[in-house]
Amino acid sequence: MESLKGKTAWVTGASAGIGAATARALCSEGAHVLLSARRADRLAALAEELDSAEVLPLDVCDAAQVKAAVAGRQLDVVVACAGLARGLDLIQDGNPEDWAVTLDTNLKGVLHVVHAALPAMLKQGHGDLVLLGSVAGRQVYPAGNVYNASKYGVRAVYESLRMDAGGKGVRFTTVDPGMVQSEFTLARLGDPEAAAKVYENMQPLTPLDVAEAVLFAVTRPAHVNIGEIVLWPTCQSSTRDVSRDS
Repeated sequence: MESLKGKTAWVTGASAGIGAATARALCSEGAHVLLSARRADRLAALAEELDSAEVLPLDVCDAAQVKAAVAGRQLDVVVACAGLARGLDLIQDGNPEDWAVTLDTNLKGVLHVVHAALPAMLKQGHGDLVLLGSVAGRQVYPAGNVYNASKYGVRAVYESLRMDAGGKGVRFTTVDPGMVQSEFTLARLGDPEAAAKVYENMQPLTPLDVAEAVLFAVTRPAHVNIGEIVLWPTCQSSTRDVSRDS
């Protein structure tokens, strides 16, 4: 396991869930962590908890804002975690406004982060760029249309990075989890009871499970690139199939 001491890690979507857990995991191994998300108050609270962290509030949908936030900074690890899911309708009943918000955040937001970070990483000749994908970027499910599209897009960005910038010292990774119990589901459904029901009688992944996968990838020896990590809860066999205790 390679040390992260003296390294700087930038985590977007760090205000909650997988992003916050990832920031904690990276900091626990010695990294100085740059925390980005829209909710500055959440970031400030997390920074207080960590040994070495800075708050860089931003909206990943704003390309200029993203680029300005890290201009001139050393970036050894970048983890693009910001994401959301809008729209629960079948595609024929969908809301184009929900589609736009989902694609702007989940796909264009990732591109903005890559565009802001990659040139400096290539110039220094090393670094880890990790994209948070989903099993929804590998298998579709009913009414998942635009969310599926956004996560399939993240996989395409990852594969493009390997084609366009591979072999130059920077490592690229996509981490694709199945069901994770976090604020993400509550934010999507807007109802605590409905969110709790999603995980009824099953044991989902936790944000820490995903964060530890990220940490594993970025602490391998320099000659090892963990390209794709897929995590499923043991009880989940596909995006549609979950075994629940009776």
